[in-house]
Amino acid sequence: MRQHLSDPLRFFAAFIAHPRQVGAVLPTSRTAVRDMLDLADVPAADLVVELGAGTGVQTGEILARLRPDARLVAVEIDPKLAAGIAKRYAGDDRLEVVADTAENIDAHLGGRRADVLVSALPFTSLDGELRQRILDVLPRILGPGGVMVVIQYSPLMLGEFRRRFRSVRWRITPWNVPPAFLFACSQDDAA
Repeated sequence: MRQHLSDPLRFFAAFIAHPRQVGAVLPTSRTAVRDMLDLADVPAADLVVELGAGTGVQTGEILARLRPDARLVAVEIDPKLAAGIAKRYAGDDRLEVVADTAENIDAHLGGRRADVLVSALPFTSLDGELRQRILDVLPRILGPGGVMVVIQYSPLMLGEFRRRFRSVRWRITPWNVPPAFLFACSQDDAA
């Protein structure tokens, strides 16, 4: 996974411009991303959807785990960050970068459903109505047996995830600034 020295600066600039959209001052640490992705079987997935791709920290790790014939749709609302991800991974045909809000993800999947859904969206800092619209979309875009993995900086979203998913597991990873809460959500009881 390649991380560039300019990533924290670009991420911080995006945070300053749109703090409620970005939700963090620094990109997620590689260790926290790996811990989060370990909660799902990315290598077995045909389609992975990433929401809140930021500077591509998660994107790189997902691509490193993804099969050669699988697909990754990375969604980032900030057009500059989305363009940076597309440029960084331009040689990887498995990746489709979408500059749009996560609530519109259905329009970009062409009826497909994700085996793994990776979210770094700052749910607690989003406008309440927008947060509800996005949360309501998530179970619909997850395929049978699929898992949604989420990174947050507080446990406040646990109840919202439990209202929408049959199984919700969570843990804390201290290897992030600030320490991160990782969630794995599924409609399967044994996920």
